[in-house]
Amino acid sequence: MKALRLLIASLAVAASAATAFACSRVVYLGDKNIVMVGRTLDWRTPIPTNLYVYPRGVEKTSMPDGKCLRWKSRYGSVVAVGYDGGVTEGMNERGLVMNGLFCKGSVYREAASPDSIPVMSLSMIVSYFLDNFATVAEVEQWLKTNDFGINGQTFDGGTVSLLHWGLTDSTGDTLIMEYVDGKLHLYRGREYTVLTNDPQLPDMEAINTYWTKIGGAHALPGTVSSPDRFVRASFFINHVPKDFDYPQAFAALSSIMGTVSVPYGYEIQGEPNVSSTQWTSLSDATGGKFYFRFTDSTGNMWIDMGRLRFNPGAPILKLDTSDHFNLTGCVNDKLVETSGFTPMW
Repeated sequence: MKALRLLIASLAVAASAATAFACSRVVYLGDKNIVMVGRTLDWRTPIPTNLYVYPRGVEKTSMPDGKCLRWKSRYGSVVAVGYDGGVTEGMNERGLVMNGLFCKGSVYREAASPDSIPVMSLSMIVSYFLDNFATVAEVEQWLKTNDFGINGQTFDGGTVSLLHWGLTDSTGDTLIMEYVDGKLHLYRGREYTVLTNDPQLPDMEAINTYWTKIGGAHALPGTVSSPDRFVRASFFINHVPKDFDYPQAFAALSSIMGTVSVPYGYEIQGEPNVSSTQWTSLSDATGGKFYFRFTDSTGNMWIDMGRLRFNPGAPILKLDTSDHFNLTGCVNDKLVETSGFTPMW
């Protein structure tokens, strides 16, 4: 027990340095065929985020040139694009959801030479999986039989994009992708309902096990650090009813996302990089709705994927969120045709 306490303390210190990269992902698995994925994005400076709709049949590449992956999208999707240059998350028409969260300990696989393995830009990795796969099982099989290097541009004054990813399909199956010392580690199962930031998943689960033994009904850690958010989310998602109807399931997950959000304007003296939650998304994997709310908005907006055209030849659509304060309700009618975003290779 003493050793575990020391481990927890050391990991908490390490994680405190990453509070600028705070994000949380929580999966609600309901008994009535309800699968919803909630996600918060926290950052120290505003990240302009627009929503795009891509149909089937769009040709894309993982890099602008050199050895890269080339594909034509098999599935249409709705994606959130930061800085109009990189996909942070999204959901495809088959209900596969993918979210990229910061993980400061990530060390990617890099191509040893231009001719060794294809290179994937971080700006396109989410699109690649949403475009090509319908289930977590398909993604896992592809990852076990294919290799690629990762390339990512810095942003926001030189920040390196260090990420890990969570994927959940319409059955509730989840796959976590983490890079450790250049090697991809995969964790698959319905039990992986929570993902935050550092430390990586095995160490995070050790921390959560410690708090589980204490008993969350009596004590839960309350800071905005990544381990504390992980523990709170894990406790609550496992202690809300699973037999809810849709409105109650939506409310349960939304309120849990509130417990792991960083309050708007919150600051800690001497910790200038503590970041408020900028926006929260909720992907309804079984109902086909993609909900999105900026913290300073007056209500949720959503895209109803069941009312969109995803057939090849359908237009690419964009929702400009620069005036997001007044965007509420279904925003399908506010989508406008576009040529698509330009990736930050």
